[in-house]
Amino acid sequence: MRQYHDIKDEHEGAILLFRVGDFYETFADDAELVSEELGITLTKRNNGSDQTPLAGFPYHALDTYLPKLVKKGYRVAVCEQVENPKQAKKAGRKIVSREVTEITTPGVTMSEKLLEHKRNNYAAAIYWEGKKAGIGFADVSTGEFALSEVPKEQLGDLLQSITPAELLLPQNLKNNVPEYLLDYNMTFIEDWVYEGDYGYNLLTEHFETHSLKGFGVEDQEVAHVAAGALMHYIQETQKASLGHIKRLHKFENNEYMALDGSTKRNLELITSIQDDGNEGTLISILDETNTAMGGRMLRKWIMRPLKRMEPIRERLNAVEALNVNHEVRDKLRGELDQVGDLERLISRICVGRANPRDLVSLKESLAQVPRIKMQFNQLEESLLVDILERLKLLIEVQEKIENAIAEEPPTSVRDGDIFKDGYNEELDELRNVARNGKDFIADTRDELAAETGIDSLKIGYNKVYGYYIEVTNTHTDKVPEHFIRKQTLVNSERYITPELKEVEEKILSSEEQSKSLEYDLFEELRIEIAGYAEEVQQVAEALAELDCLQSFAEISYHNNYCKPAIADDQKIDITKGRHPVVEKTLPPGDPFIPNDIHLENEDEQILIITGPNMAGKSIILRQTGLIVLLAQIGCFVPADEAHIGLVDKIFTRVGASDNLAAGESTFLVEMNEAANILNNATRNSLILLDEVGRGTSTFDGLSIAWSLAEYLHNQPSVAAKTLFATHYHELNELENMYDHIVNYNVSVKEHDDKVIFLRKLVRGGADHSYGIQVADMAGLPTIVIERAKEILKNLESHSLDVTDSNGTLEEGAKKKKAAVKKAAQELEKQEQIDQMSLFQTQLDPHVEQLIDKIEACDPNRMTPIESLMLVSELKKLVDKTN
Repeated sequence: MRQYHDIKDEHEGAILLFRVGDFYETFADDAELVSEELGITLTKRNNGSDQTPLAGFPYHALDTYLPKLVKKGYRVAVCEQVENPKQAKKAGRKIVSREVTEITTPGVTMSEKLLEHKRNNYAAAIYWEGKKAGIGFADVSTGEFALSEVPKEQLGDLLQSITPAELLLPQNLKNNVPEYLLDYNMTFIEDWVYEGDYGYNLLTEHFETHSLKGFGVEDQEVAHVAAGALMHYIQETQKASLGHIKRLHKFENNEYMALDGSTKRNLELITSIQDDGNEGTLISILDETNTAMGGRMLRKWIMRPLKRMEPIRERLNAVEALNVNHEVRDKLRGELDQVGDLERLISRICVGRANPRDLVSLKESLAQVPRIKMQFNQLEESLLVDILERLKLLIEVQEKIENAIAEEPPTSVRDGDIFKDGYNEELDELRNVARNGKDFIADTRDELAAETGIDSLKIGYNKVYGYYIEVTNTHTDKVPEHFIRKQTLVNSERYITPELKEVEEKILSSEEQSKSLEYDLFEELRIEIAGYAEEVQQVAEALAELDCLQSFAEISYHNNYCKPAIADDQKIDITKGRHPVVEKTLPPGDPFIPNDIHLENEDEQILIITGPNMAGKSIILRQTGLIVLLAQIGCFVPADEAHIGLVDKIFTRVGASDNLAAGESTFLVEMNEAANILNNATRNSLILLDEVGRGTSTFDGLSIAWSLAEYLHNQPSVAAKTLFATHYHELNELENMYDHIVNYNVSVKEHDDKVIFLRKLVRGGADHSYGIQVADMAGLPTIVIERAKEILKNLESHSLDVTDSNGTLEEGAKKKKAAVKKAAQELEKQEQIDQMSLFQTQLDPHVEQLIDKIEACDPNRMTPIESLMLVSELKKLVDKTN
């Protein structure tokens, strides 16, 4: 227990899995936590005067239980026995030596059970100083390591583009974490790691350089601190060589289109709004990749659309070449399907966690490279040519593995039978002894029988004496003096000899020795192959890029996408555009209705889109954003034609949600999003507004929506291309007042008081929302629907006079408020008249006398008898009326 507590103190904050024989044990608080989280039995261990809580599981179940703990956000330290108990005993030590061999955390792991094949698993460290923020992020499983430096206010958006599984922060922030970081899985590390040149020196030491100039990041001093803290954390947790982290990559956030959190969420790029799953997302449609590396790169491309025209056009040209060459694309897909996860294979090899089958998989994957290159002899697109040049064959790596590893090796490096016969002479000798042990014993028996003249002499084996010589009592007089008696039986005696013990030692130890030798030989080969890590990573990157391009070509061909024209101008012109996800989820026989969109800063800059609920306004907005995004990641788009002027940012204000944990109402969340748009949009942005101002009173909301549209039109710095869907039909007045605002509506037809949705965007504004018809479709009671129609009829008889932004909006709002009040009063008056009319039709001329009687009484002063008498009189009057 002293040994346990010493190791536990060194790894504070981590669950310690302590290897004891064939079990991993946890003690005290760890045991109680593990018992609860894993649902395993909690027992107690007698520890002197204390009863220490104890919980454990068999060592072979580590891959089952460890991922469960890490997925719940825990850091887990695995403490192994690092020497054979027999050796410890021989050395006179009662306690076997133990060390933590790995610390697994949500962001730092090599476990296949914890990693998703097509998703990066990033750990990120952040640090800020003044107005600058630095970030370092890495995927240990692939060897990717990057840093970036941005203005502090952009840190949140940068983190959202990376989506780290674990976020590292200085200890001094533990009680003062900024709100936008609270959703991340946070780990706090010592403040001294962030001080001085510690981080910079750690980076130069790891990459074996005298500075970071060669990586182009020498001037990013705040980022050095963050990246150094990350490197410190990885080294502390992995306890192994990090030879696969070969390069320090500068992440240029300004190279990519800016997508804030709400835009990524509303456009459902990689996660669904409904359940955070994959279904109904853009990536679920685009991902036809055949490799894990390609799947991970595709996610990066979707989350980081390009902003520069040349690389976009290069991707589009490569996709076009693959799109029209169906035979080449089909063969390529087949070859890529045989490629393993090269990035993670070489990473496991470098950190010493590879098994023999990993090496075979590496060899077989590299063997696909020449077959892949053969498919591109006739394709001359520059990007494809560049990719093929980066696809090195690495024949020497394949040959080293081919000459060494057996065709079907075991998964464990401890089980033997890893290497081919003939690979190592000493191994061959040991194998020969182990495999032919029976022949050795038979030869020894024949030699002893000839020597003693005892033909019935036998050699047997048991666990107590090992190999022994058995002679029946009738021949004991022939036993030589050098035979050593070990056991007397009824009819025989058992003996051993020094020579027999030598044969026994040779046979019994040969298998153990051969396994030990194979382990050492495998380590030598692993280290040798690890020396090719950078070359393998370059091949993996090229294959991933090729995989993404063929995926784009595949989905573009099968979904009838077109190649967009990319230009450095202010125009977006889409002919018969479609929503890439919705069109694939519609039931058979229900075709998607395409729509045209024209946006241009000096012409139709803002489109006010009105129309009924459920008519498809939101889909038109989202499909426009997705088409622009698809074009700028280098993919064909769902349209007949598309001209896309480069967009620097896409903003969305869609839907209604609240943030109760932060004390933010639905309306405040909406206004936060609107403020973010107005404060960060540029003339080159695309803004998608789906209902602004709906979370407050009608007149407050209308005023805000009106003013916001004017601002986007009148302020040159933020006069972005905008689609503005709204139910405020009063905004249609803006078209008559401003040059660059145009009205559109999603058309419908009415038939028998029912609404038929045509899903077609047409010129002009709508004056109906058809909310009552939609409510009827939802199944509201008929009495509610009919009453709503009555109220609507009265309200619609009063109109709102609204002109421009010169002060009359408030007056118009007041007029409408007064009009609505007047309509309500008239409605109430009409109801009273109707009720009285109804009442009068049921009474004859005696009604006046009846009313007089009732008016004359005072219920508060009447006795019970008087009340009964009044009721009796009224009853008689009623009888007379009948």
